[in-house]
Amino acid sequence: MTSDPTAPAPRATKLLDQMRERLRLKHYSLRTEQSYLQWAKRYLFFHGMRHPAEMGKIEIEAFLTSLAVERQVSASTQTQALSALLFLYREVLGIEFPWLTEVTRAKRSIRLPTVLTQVEVRGLLEKVDDPLMDLIVRLLYGTGMRLMEALRLRVKDVEFSRNEIVIREGKGSKDRVTMLLSSLAEIPPCPSLGKGGGRLVPWLQGRTRGGESAGSVRGRFVSRCRCCMGC
Repeated sequence: MTSDPTAPAPRATKLLDQMRERLRLKHYSLRTEQSYLQWAKRYLFFHGMRHPAEMGKIEIEAFLTSLAVERQVSASTQTQALSALLFLYREVLGIEFPWLTEVTRAKRSIRLPTVLTQVEVRGLLEKVDDPLMDLIVRLLYGTGMRLMEALRLRVKDVEFSRNEIVIREGKGSKDRVTMLLSSLAEIPPCPSLGKGGGRLVPWLQGRTRGGESAGSVRGRFVSRCRCCMGC
């Protein structure tokens, strides 16, 4: 039986499990958890699977410098790697470090954002032919929600009386309120729909019919929200 040469050693796997548990205890998002664990693995492989407790400031600086010089990663990517390693040492191993002074920083690019015109945005939205994706894209564009926030949206969190959407456990495990897209709120309700409070995406995935228009899906979603709210 041959072993996978890229798999972490048993000692490292235990350490990564401890890091995962600590991340969840601190209520970090799933995406942050995945990113931090990946950076921890790359750090271990970079130093030949040595245990982090046997390494320190010099090894962290060497790893971060190689990202900037050899891999030529962006400044934000290097900063994310640094944050992951600091979490590993401080929160998992209980080791504090002074300021890392010998790290070659990735050059931060200064670029102007590309802003689409209203006509371009409308044309882009019209090209989305999948009803479920059309609804999600319009929610992302019209409310400023993050992807996972839209996927976890519950119909009971749509407030028509105030034209608001309540976002539960967003970034940093914080709740916040954003505006309700007017093009969704103006769709007339359908009184035949039953009540319920499930998440937006699972509800649509179970009820999206082949050939159904995007407007029909949006209408059924809004109608369901209104029925749940007693509107």
